[in-house]
Amino acid sequence: MGELMSNASETDAMGIESEVSPWLTPLAYWLFYYLVLPLFFGRIEINGQEHLPRVGAVILAPTHRSRWDPILLGYAAGRRATGRDLRYMVLLSQTQGIQGWFVRRLGGFPIDRTRPTTSSIRYSVELLQRENVLVLFPEGHIISHKEMGEIQPGVARIALQAVSHQSNLTVNIVPVSIYYQHSAPPPMGCKVWVNIGSPLNAREYQEDSIKKATRHLTTDLKEALQALHQPPSELL
Repeated sequence: MGELMSNASETDAMGIESEVSPWLTPLAYWLFYYLVLPLFFGRIEINGQEHLPRVGAVILAPTHRSRWDPILLGYAAGRRATGRDLRYMVLLSQTQGIQGWFVRRLGGFPIDRTRPTTSSIRYSVELLQRENVLVLFPEGHIISHKEMGEIQPGVARIALQAVSHQSNLTVNIVPVSIYYQHSAPPPMGCKVWVNIGSPLNAREYQEDSIKKATRHLTTDLKEALQALHQPPSELL
């Protein structure tokens, strides 16, 4: 079902739209995979791709240090790596204007952090129930330093809400560290390491209290990201 829905525009009751364009998406993948990323970065090293689920509902939960992060995720975990397209929750400002036209057709959909509503959350749950791959940045915003930022509970809440509303659904949360050689913004020639960890099964965290389950899952996600987000040996 996820592959079927990935080729069509999806709209929730509040008018949020997300689309994976059948012509723009493969073109963008080709350009970034073969031209833009190899030319900009000195080296891109990817570890742990075997942890990426090829089917079912998935949340990719990466660290957030640069605007390059969504593109690097597509490079490491998108259709050329897994045969699957990614859906991104992005800031409302990034879905407006010319940039927004591209973002919305490459799987992006907005959240307004200044006036948050439940529509983006509901839409995220719908995407998971359709067994898509959803990208949520658990730190909430770009962090300008290399250390881990505070992990927000949003990823856990969305995953737990999805499995609680659909008894046969499994949601795997995959922690991902994107570690740049230099602090943000990374300069041209910078090396980058993408480390992908073992998935956390949200269904295993269902408890009698949603608050307790959210806290437990958020803590485990934080620990998984901290373990992945370490300086490579060549930088020590």
